Amino acid sequence: MRRGLACLALLATTLLSACATQAATGPTPSHTQPPATTTTTVVAPPPPPPPPCGRGISACVSLSARQAWLMNNGKVLLGPVRITHGGTTNPTPTGTWPVAWKDQEHTSSIYGDPMPYSVFFAPGGIAFHEGELNEDSHGCIRLEMANAQEFFTTLHVGALVQVVA
Repeated sequence: MRRGLACLALLATTLLSACATQAATGPTPSHTQPPATTTTTVVAPPPPPPPPCGRGISACVSLSARQAWLMNNGKVLLGPVRITHGGTTNPTPTGTWPVAWKDQEHTSSIYGDPMPYSVFFAPGGIAFHEGELNEDSHGCIRLEMANAQEFFTTLHVGALVQVVA
C-alpha cells in the first residue's frame, strides 16, 4: 500500500510541476499564426497599337492585321475589330476612298451572295458588310454582324475609308 501511495504522490508532484511550468510560460496556443500574405500585382495588357491610318479617316482597315476601326477626328470609336478580306484571286485594293453608297439588304449581283449592312467605298463594288470570318472574301471587308451594323450606322456617304496593306 505504501508503494501505491508513493506512486500516487509522485504522479501528483509531476502533474503539479507540469501545471506550474505551463502557468509560468503561458498557455499553449490553440491556433497557429496565419501564413504571411503575398501580394500579387496584376499587370494590365498593353493597349492595342493605334490604327495605321491618317487623320480625317472615318474607317481604317489593316489587311495584314485583319483588323478595322471606326474613327472620328483621329479617335477610335470602335476597334480594332476582326475582319476578313479578299485573297490572292480577288484582292482587296489599298487606298483611300469616300463612301459611295449604302444598302442594308444588299445581294451581290456577281456572286448572288447576301451582303447585309453594305457600305460601298472602293471601285469594283468593294464594301464593308456582314459575313463569315473563316474564309477570304471576293475583295470586300467582312465583319461580324454587330460590327457590320455599327459600320453601317456610323459611316455616311462621303466619309473617308482608308485601306492599308
